[in-house]
Amino acid sequence: MAIDLTLRQQILRCKPVAAFQADAEHAAGGGLRRTVGVFQLTMIGIGATIGTGIFFALDAAVPEAGPAVVLSFVIGAVTAALTALCYAELASAVPVSGSSYSYAYATLGELAAYAVGWCLLLEYAVSGAAIAVSWGQYLNDLTERLFGFRMPDAIAAPPGAGGYLNLPGAVLVLLCCLLLVRGAKQSAVVNTVMVLVKLAVLALFVVLGATGFHAANLHPFAPMGMAGVGAAASTVFFSFIGLDAVSTAGEEVKNPRRTLPVAIVAALLVVTTVYVLVALVGVGAQPWTAFGGQEAGLSAILATVTGATWPGALLSAGAVLSIVSVVLVVLYGQTRILYSMGRDGMLPGVFSRLSPRTGTPVAGTAVVGVFVAVLAAVVPLDVLADLTSMGTLVAFAVVSVGVLILRRTEPHLERGFRVPGYPVVPLLSVAFCGYLLYGLPLPTYAMFAGWLALALVVYLGYSRHHSRLRTEEAVTALPVVDRTVRR
Repeated sequence: MAIDLTLRQQILRCKPVAAFQADAEHAAGGGLRRTVGVFQLTMIGIGATIGTGIFFALDAAVPEAGPAVVLSFVIGAVTAALTALCYAELASAVPVSGSSYSYAYATLGELAAYAVGWCLLLEYAVSGAAIAVSWGQYLNDLTERLFGFRMPDAIAAPPGAGGYLNLPGAVLVLLCCLLLVRGAKQSAVVNTVMVLVKLAVLALFVVLGATGFHAANLHPFAPMGMAGVGAAASTVFFSFIGLDAVSTAGEEVKNPRRTLPVAIVAALLVVTTVYVLVALVGVGAQPWTAFGGQEAGLSAILATVTGATWPGALLSAGAVLSIVSVVLVVLYGQTRILYSMGRDGMLPGVFSRLSPRTGTPVAGTAVVGVFVAVLAAVVPLDVLADLTSMGTLVAFAVVSVGVLILRRTEPHLERGFRVPGYPVVPLLSVAFCGYLLYGLPLPTYAMFAGWLALALVVYLGYSRHHSRLRTEEAVTALPVVDRTVRR
């Protein structure tokens, strides 16, 4: 039986942390299975991040900032670090699937959580499509170097860049979905192998690329000034998207209060070190003016520096595997967020329906796979990248605000990790996210506003009526919390 609440009460009702914990404990017997340890979870964070931009971000960002793109990566890393610390605290306090959607539901209310869930659709589904789009370029580069063959641009290049239907990207998405339905443990093992390969390949780039390093290529260091550095920071931030994928596995890791924060921080340290080294070697190995319009840029740099074809071919092979691991992990994260939203009644129950054999959301994974495959096939890459950054930055800011609120509303809640320098670090995280949002183009804001307007329509028409918090039985188990009362 539904209870009678005003619209204001509905949109502000929060799901108590105890209710999230009860859901996770209930799921332990018949839901998601805890099979992932610290190392594999760290590899998930690295796998979701490295490859989402570093293999092609320099081609877009260096023309904006020149050699100072290294500073752009540092700004992106600082933003990611501040937010990662906030994620670590919330993940240890609310160790469930759903990432920032669940954290927003516990702190900001139902409507805010729903909006964040749609932001995460942009972060995971759209970034998965964006990375899958780039896979065809590196696959072409590899086959051309090894066999002298390449697929026609009409079916391998992104729409708007000479392509009409990105077939390799769509096929990659569907293959990753087939692996995901087999189970989290199997997917984590495959991802770990691919991550280790990609780290070895990027280490090879740093070592060989450094032999062609010329200090003269770093002058002028910032030809576009700090405005260019800021614009490039908004562009390369796309490369840091994925660290929060660790928090989507909250109900599938062992000892989550310790494992989640350790994996988040460890993944951030590895990713930041790799990015800064690759960016520095890249801009030092060739003039910054050569990056514009360059395809498979890191591979081209190695070919120029060494004068041989095998290093470039090896790097392209690493990029092919790297992009596979990224798509695999972001699709994994997306299905777990939709699983949480479906379990809460925010989306149709198909997304929370688990296979009794594998313990995975097979139907939800299939829906996500088809959606992302279509995006990868027909949407231009630059549109996908900017929308992804927008959705991610908003979600990151919400997480940082969530730390501030949960510290006030649940001061005695058990936390496996606490943000150092509180409240300065969460406030700085919000400020840095705002700075990067400012650098995004106006058309992206318009598309994002349209996306949120669509979310509002769906929430008012469907989700608020099907929320678990709406029935008397659910309210008895999951009491409504109105944060306005506490304020």
